[in-house]
Amino acid sequence: MEITWYGQSCFRLTERGMATVVTDPFDHKAIGYSPLKLKADIVTVSHDAPGHNNTDAVKGTSHVIDGPGEFEIGGVFITGVQTDASGKKAKDAVRNTLYVFDYDGITVAHLGDLKNVPSQAEVEALGTVNVALVPVGGGGGLNAAKAAEVVSLLEPNLVIPMHFATPDAKVQLDSLNKFLKEMGLSANAVEKQASLKVTRSSLPDETKVIALEYQRE
Repeated sequence: MEITWYGQSCFRLTERGMATVVTDPFDHKAIGYSPLKLKADIVTVSHDAPGHNNTDAVKGTSHVIDGPGEFEIGGVFITGVQTDASGKKAKDAVRNTLYVFDYDGITVAHLGDLKNVPSQAEVEALGTVNVALVPVGGGGGLNAAKAAEVVSLLEPNLVIPMHFATPDAKVQLDSLNKFLKEMGLSANAVEKQASLKVTRSSLPDETKVIALEYQRE
């Protein structure tokens, strides 16, 4: 399967003969980046905010998933798990749904705008995660330290950071380097790729961070 990043928390997941997924399409006027010109069978929305819910930007969509549940569409198994911000204002907190996509045995978890480190029970409910798409830049999502803690809990084969500061982002977020330091990595030690092709045989035994370059449509 192939994973391509378009900025913020928006990815496209593709595999020949299976449904194409786009996660968290954004409103570029509010968020920055180039306008999205994507096609997909399925769009997932982690929460109701301009950086994550612009489903109109994706053409050809037959299914929009914006909450928890279990779905099987076009050969892809999708599990949506709701997470909430904790604390005194939990009632007013924006609900977040993280999604696990199973593409013929390769699992990709998109954590949306996860704010807090999940419990061990919540982690176990997700099952094995091969590829974790993790917010690392703070703002509404995990900061660098919490993101590193989530990675250690999930123990994925691959980590792809998202939701961090870039030259095209209008949102105030922390840099990717802050997260890399928390992971004990230098910026030079991390592979940068235009997109990521994943096969079962290509999955590393030890957790590896790959920084994708966002695509300008």
